[in-house]
Amino acid sequence: MLNIVLIGGPGAGKGTQARLLRERLGIPQVASGELFRIHLNNKTELGELARSYIDAGELVPDDVTIAMIRTRLLEPDCAQGVLLDGFPRTMPQVDALNDLLCELQAKIIVVPYIHVHPDLLLKRLAGRWTCEQCGHGYHAIFSPPGEEGICDFDGSPLYQREDDTEITQRHRIKVYFEQTAPLIDYFRERGLLVEVDGEQTMDEVHSDLINAITAAKSLNC
Repeated sequence: MLNIVLIGGPGAGKGTQARLLRERLGIPQVASGELFRIHLNNKTELGELARSYIDAGELVPDDVTIAMIRTRLLEPDCAQGVLLDGFPRTMPQVDALNDLLCELQAKIIVVPYIHVHPDLLLKRLAGRWTCEQCGHGYHAIFSPPGEEGICDFDGSPLYQREDDTEITQRHRIKVYFEQTAPLIDYFRERGLLVEVDGEQTMDEVHSDLINAITAAKSLNC
């Protein structure tokens, strides 16, 4: 079974690479955020349980998230392996995942870590602007409008969403690294972590990820 845990900070390009890997490897991408949306939209028992915490302004407990992951991994399309995206995020979730994979007589074969310096992550995330009228997105550095603060398509003013401001994104990045550091150490100590330079082009990052997975697969044959 080709079980992979993909790690990368906000703005590292993890979502894009996860989709490319899913298509290349032919295994499902299991993203915790998408699972939450599915369960909430379908009003499943787990979704309603999660909603009760969300509506109360509380964090959804690990055991609810883990139950969603467990349900997904037991589906037939996961029989040949999965690409885990956004899970695990905490050490209790790592322990729960290990227990579940042991039950399935499976294991994680590699943990690619798309590493990008926090300053570059902030630059990628905090420069996003959106047209008030048509919703077209821009980036102050990577895809700026022709005239600063004005949409190229309809001349409307651009605005920055609250969750795109530098203060918000700086906090988001800080929390991510604080939360993820123990996981990175854990997987590195077990010889599963492979660092990939996320500051390369998208194609170069993808090539390095494929090489890391291919090498891990050959070791586990």
